[in-house]
Amino acid sequence: MGPVELTFSALPAHVRTARLIVTAVARRSGVAEALLDEVRLAVGEACSRAVEAHQRHCPDEPVRLELSGTGRRFEVTVSDTVPSEDAGRGLPAEPNGLEYALGDGTADLGLAVISGLADDVEISTTPKGVQIRMSWPAEEGVPPQS
Repeated sequence: MGPVELTFSALPAHVRTARLIVTAVARRSGVAEALLDEVRLAVGEACSRAVEAHQRHCPDEPVRLELSGTGRRFEVTVSDTVPSEDAGRGLPAEPNGLEYALGDGTADLGLAVISGLADDVEISTTPKGVQIRMSWPAEEGVPPQS
């Protein structure tokens, strides 16, 4: 399945819609039925985190999701547009520093939940915002469901 991009207003009500869309795309991409709850919960946590940051710092900017179901992985990236000096509270300054973020006393519980649910997690902070990339195994060649 080709890439899917979704943007939504930073409102808590839209997180549910994002979870439903991601779950449907994950299913079509070959993610095992047993993993779909984990996908839904992890993406919901990442989206909720982005919505909260946007509501505090840039409520008019949309939250962005990128979904890719090619090959043997299903990947979701949740991006916010909160500048890193604002978003950096509880996040490491260096890319892919999840271990650091979870290892200190001010660890963000949301990141811990995400890391426990996703098969692979990468967090990137930039001056333009924070990206949380999560992925799960998927079967190749799964026929599309009608």
